[in-house]
Amino acid sequence: MSTKLAVVYHSGYGHTAKLAEEVAAGAREFAEVAVFAADDATQRLDELAAFDAIIFGAPTYMGSVSAGFKAFMDASSKVWYTQGWKDKIAAGFTVSNSPSGDKLNTLQQLSVFAAQHSMIWVGTGLLPGGVTGTQINRYGSSLGLMARTDNAPAEVTPDAADLESARLFGARIAQTAGRFAK
Repeated sequence: MSTKLAVVYHSGYGHTAKLAEEVAAGAREFAEVAVFAADDATQRLDELAAFDAIIFGAPTYMGSVSAGFKAFMDASSKVWYTQGWKDKIAAGFTVSNSPSGDKLNTLQQLSVFAAQHSMIWVGTGLLPGGVTGTQINRYGSSLGLMARTDNAPAEVTPDAADLESARLFGARIAQTAGRFAK
C-alpha cells in the first residue's frame, strides 16, 4: 500500500482511544496506518508530514476539544508556518457523554484547525442512521464522526454501532486519501 494515514488523538478516559483504534482498523483496509496519542504526536510533528492523511480525534469537554488535544494543535504552529501539511487529507472524530454534548463545535474546531493548515477536509460520507433505519451514524453527523460514551467505562462503550461507524469512517478517509496520494 502506498497510501499512508495517521490517526492523532487525545483520550482522557479511554473512549477516544477506543474510537481511534476502530477508525484505524477501517483505514487499514486501504492504507498503511499509524496511531499517535496527541502528546506523543506533539513531539513528532515533523514525522506527520510523511502521511497522506491525518485524522484528528478528541473528546468533547465543555463544548470544545480537550486540553490535551488543544496542546497538540497549538504546538503545530511551526508546521503551520511552513505549510507542512498543505493539501493533505484531514478528518475528525469526537465523543462525549451526552447525545449532543456540543460535539458539533468540536468537529468545527477540528475542521478550522485543518483549514488553517491548508488541509482538505473530508466528512463522514454516511447518511444519518434515522434515514437508513440503522444505528450507523446515529447522531447524523456529516462533518465528522460523533460517538457517545453512554456514561460507562471504555470497556463497554462506545456501543457497537458507534464502533462500526468509526470503522466505516476510517475506511472512507483512507480511500479518499488514496485518490489524492501522489
